[in-house]
Amino acid sequence: MKNFLHLLSVAGLSLLANNGFAQTPASPYKVLDTQQVMGTGGIDYVLADNDARRVYVPRGNQTYVFGLDDHKSMGVLTNIGGHGIAIDSKSHHGFSSSNPVGMFDTETMQKIKTIDVKGRPDGILFEPFTGRVFVFSHAAPSITMIDPKDGSVLGTIEVGGAMEQAQSDGAGKLYVAVEDEKKVAVVDLKTFKLVTKYDLGATAGEPAGLGLDAKNHLLFAMCSGPNVCVVLNAEDGKVLTTLPIGNGSDGGGFNPNTMEAFSSQRDGTLTIIKESSPTSFAVEQNVQTKTGCKTCSLDSKNNRIVTVCTERAPQAAGEAAPPAGGGRGGRGGPGNLDVLWVGR
Repeated sequence: MKNFLHLLSVAGLSLLANNGFAQTPASPYKVLDTQQVMGTGGIDYVLADNDARRVYVPRGNQTYVFGLDDHKSMGVLTNIGGHGIAIDSKSHHGFSSSNPVGMFDTETMQKIKTIDVKGRPDGILFEPFTGRVFVFSHAAPSITMIDPKDGSVLGTIEVGGAMEQAQSDGAGKLYVAVEDEKKVAVVDLKTFKLVTKYDLGATAGEPAGLGLDAKNHLLFAMCSGPNVCVVLNAEDGKVLTTLPIGNGSDGGGFNPNTMEAFSSQRDGTLTIIKESSPTSFAVEQNVQTKTGCKTCSLDSKNNRIVTVCTERAPQAAGEAAPPAGGGRGGRGGPGNLDVLWVGR
C-alpha cells in the first residue's frame, strides 16, 4: 500500500507539471539585489550587455548604466534616451530606440550623433548573423536596419502591425512579436523579407515579450489579456501549448543554460517556465519582484534576470495623482529607478 501511494503521489505531481501548474524548484529564484537611483521620465526596456558586463536602462532623455556583476552605478549617458538600447561589441557603438535614434560610444560613454528614422521606434536588437542593428516600430516602416560601424541606415523591412520584442536564431531567421495582430512575424535575414506570420490562436493575448530556444526551434510568446505564454514551433508555427503567466507582460526571454523561459509582468511577478523536453513545459515559479517591473534581460554568465521599474516620489500637496499603472512606458514623474537582479 505504501509503495502504491508513493506511485500515486509521483503520478499526481507529473500530471500537475504537464498541466502547467507552478512547481516550486528545489532552489527557487528570488530577488538577490536592488539598486536605486533618482530620476525623471518613463522607462521601457532594459539591456544586459553580456560582453561588456553592463546594464543599460533608458529613462526619459538619459540612459543609466550599471555593472552587471557588481551592480554599481557606472554613470549616465546624457541626451541618449528612448525605449531600449542595442550594443555592437565589435565597434563599441551603442544605439537607442528613439526618434531620432541616438548613437553613442560605449567606451567614452559619449553621444556620437543622431540618426533620422521613420515610424515609431520601440524594440531594438543587435543581430549577430548580419552584424546589424534592427529597430522595431509601431508604425511603418516596421523594421529599420542600421550599420553599427557608422550609423548609416541600410534599409527597411515592412511587416505591418505593432512590432515589439524580437529574437534572432543566429542563423538567418528573425522572429518579432506583432502585438496588435496577436502574431509572431518571421523575417528571412538573407533576403530581408517577411516570410510569414504565425497566428498565436484564439486563446492568446497580445504578445510583447518573446523567448527563443534556438536549438530546439521553439518560441515562447508572452501575452497580455489574456495573460498567457504561447509555446510554438519556430519552424512551422504550430502551437504546442499555452501556459498561465502574470498580468501585464512586456518582456521575456529564454536561458539555454537552464532550459527556462521567463516573462516579466507589470503586476510585480516574474514567471519562470521550465522546458523539460521539446514537448514538455510547465510553470516552475512566479517570483515576486516589484509592481511595474514589466521588462527584463538575461545575464547569461550568472543565469540571472535583470528587471526594472520606477517608484514615484511622494505626492506633493495639491498635486494630482498619477494614473494607475503609470502608462505603458512606466511612471514618468520624479522618483526612484529600481534595478532588480533575480537569481538562485
